[in-house]
Amino acid sequence: MAKDTFLNRKTTLNLKGKLVDLSTPCVMGILNLTSDSFYSESRIRTVEQALKRAETIINEGGRFIDIGAYSSRPGADDVTEEQEIDRIVTGVEAISKAFPEALLSIDTFRAKVARAAIEAGAHIINDIAAGEMDEAMFETVADLNVPYIIMHMKGTPKTMQQHTNYHHLMLEMTSYFSEKIDKLKKLGVKDIILDPGFGFSKTLDQNYELLQHISDLNIFELPVLAGFSRKSMIYKFLGGGPEQALNGTTTLNTIALLKGVNILRVHDVKAAAECIALVGKTQQQ
Repeated sequence: MAKDTFLNRKTTLNLKGKLVDLSTPCVMGILNLTSDSFYSESRIRTVEQALKRAETIINEGGRFIDIGAYSSRPGADDVTEEQEIDRIVTGVEAISKAFPEALLSIDTFRAKVARAAIEAGAHIINDIAAGEMDEAMFETVADLNVPYIIMHMKGTPKTMQQHTNYHHLMLEMTSYFSEKIDKLKKLGVKDIILDPGFGFSKTLDQNYELLQHISDLNIFELPVLAGFSRKSMIYKFLGGGPEQALNGTTTLNTIALLKGVNILRVHDVKAAAECIALVGKTQQQ
């Protein structure tokens, strides 16, 4: 991919006055404050474990830490709004104190959780529902004036795999994002990141169709995030389970980078950072 292919794309984010450049792709490390994440190695139950995980993400080259307290896997345990706020705020406050320079993203579809997290020190809201599961989310994001990651999903995490019928996947996804972006811009939201939602309301084949055509999203001239990390689209095709899916994750990350993705959301930060470095090296030649 030639570097001048995406000259018009917005590649900077304003994180509470700190400008972050995404022209060189970066890694978002996953930090799950849950007991039932689909990948058992990512489950964190204590503040001490959260701090250790945050330190690992930073030391291995992670640019962002994405903190979630509500698993989005099908069949996951329900978490009340109060429980989610308590987990998230506790984690954000502890990590912010221990690592003041850490850039924290909050994985939530609830506006009250998002507000509490940003007020506690987080910088980005990462919403798998793009406002569909909480009508107050868009106005909350606008009021907080923070970057906002919107993901493509139909239905909810519990019903999403019942919503995989598309006449044309990429056209419908483009229409979905176009509508969301228009509403957000009218509210004054300046920094929007697109997540096509690998594994969400998509069959195995649709996930690979999406990856093949992910550069279609460049029409919006916005940063794009991809999250394949150890997902079933890898191990249901190759065999094994999440524990055996690192090599497949790296392969898909490489393809995504070559197609212009700006952020890789992963469990294995060092592997993703090395992938970015090697792809970048080839593009310099």
